Amino acid sequence: MFRHLRQDIRSIIERDPAARSAWEVLTCYPGLQAIIAHRAANWCWRHGLKWPGRFIGYLARIVTGIEIHPGATIGRRVFIDHGFGVVIGETAEIGDDCTIYQGVTLGGTSLSPGTKRHPTLERGVIVGAGAKVLGGFTVGEYAKVGSNAVLLKPVPPGATAVGNPAHIVRKHDGHAERLFAAYGVTPNGDDPMSKALHGLINHAAAQEQQIERIVALLKAHGMHSGEIDAVGKADPAQLNKLVD
Repeated sequence: MFRHLRQDIRSIIERDPAARSAWEVLTCYPGLQAIIAHRAANWCWRHGLKWPGRFIGYLARIVTGIEIHPGATIGRRVFIDHGFGVVIGETAEIGDDCTIYQGVTLGGTSLSPGTKRHPTLERGVIVGAGAKVLGGFTVGEYAKVGSNAVLLKPVPPGATAVGNPAHIVRKHDGHAERLFAAYGVTPNGDDPMSKALHGLINHAAAQEQQIERIVALLKAHGMHSGEIDAVGKADPAQLNKLVD
């Protein structure tokens, strides 16, 4: 169960600039300690020793603040950063090189035992702090789930999901999808919903200007438009600030 410990420590040092040595990571990083304990608990679980597996997981939760069900499947070089409040359910599957931040829940929405109730994170997925990934679906390779997102549906490989309920805001092409992004934050990953609202506001402002020109022409030809004049004028700059 300790065969891959050296890889785990090296991957943490690569992803966390605060990590100064392998000894520091081994003794002071609760995410690594929780994964080490999970390997022992998972071995017990797979060999029919259900209570010992659960008890090891319980002790690990007391020490680390991270709760991992012994039935969960966790790959190599998984980094649980800070980790306090992380909950990983029984049928969850976490692929190699994933990064999970504090407060994340990989939970289930079904009460049916023996079914796939918890999510699958494929290789390289990043789940930001406080995110809730709920259900038996798959988050594709190198996808990112933003902090505090509530994800209820699959995410394609390389995409970024944010919001409550979470929606896809960006898809990456080529090698860009493999770049590490702390807390699932992607530079210049603008929300398409926000872009759409900004576009509607700007379009409405342009239409208002056209109406003002039409009203001016009507007045110039001696035609009155009192009802149009009475309509209040919107401030597009103020509306755009509300959307941001």
